[in-house]
Amino acid sequence: MHSDLPPQLKDVFSKQGITEFRPAQQKAIDAGLLQGKNILVCTPTASGKTLIAEMAAGKAILEGKGKAVYIVPLVALASEKAKDFKKKYDGLFKVALSVGDFDSSDPHLMDYDLIICTAEKLDSLIRHHAPWLRFVSTVIVDEVHLLNDVSRGPTLEILITLLKKILPQVQIIALSATIGNPEELATWLEATLVKDSWRPVPLHKGVYFDGKIEFE
Repeated sequence: MHSDLPPQLKDVFSKQGITEFRPAQQKAIDAGLLQGKNILVCTPTASGKTLIAEMAAGKAILEGKGKAVYIVPLVALASEKAKDFKKKYDGLFKVALSVGDFDSSDPHLMDYDLIICTAEKLDSLIRHHAPWLRFVSTVIVDEVHLLNDVSRGPTLEILITLLKKILPQVQIIALSATIGNPEELATWLEATLVKDSWRPVPLHKGVYFDGKIEFE
């Protein structure tokens, strides 16, 4: 485990059987993940992107640098993440789920460390001047390729722009398995690009026709 990781995080990871990092995770650490640098991670599904986000958020929270916000595209995914993180980090820091009710600043979130929400919800919280936002030091943007989505992209782009303005020192961790222009996006985010092709299960490409699959 890396020496810059808080001991509490090392203990959590060890209990999960994590003894060494996957290639993308090590690349992110080498790129300054644990020193507060902005990171854009573009790696295959199941390559370990979520743990990269957890390391950044957990370190900031446990070292008293501020809250972390984890942005996901869907309410169902937000609920799933909140459930997983509450179980995983029980006793270390407080996890909250914030979705729906776009007419509230959710003042109760002042008492939580890791807040999981959709882009639309966080946009609403900013517009309602949620007082706890000034304590946010880390923002994770999951599925950041949705910037290119016709319906959700504009909201996400404006949201990231606003966050960079109102939180000039915030660390942004952006995650995606599919980005067509990662270099351009990394420049816009002022982030270091982490790319890797490793995946836990080999990917085989083939064509299905008439009940048969012919692989390349």
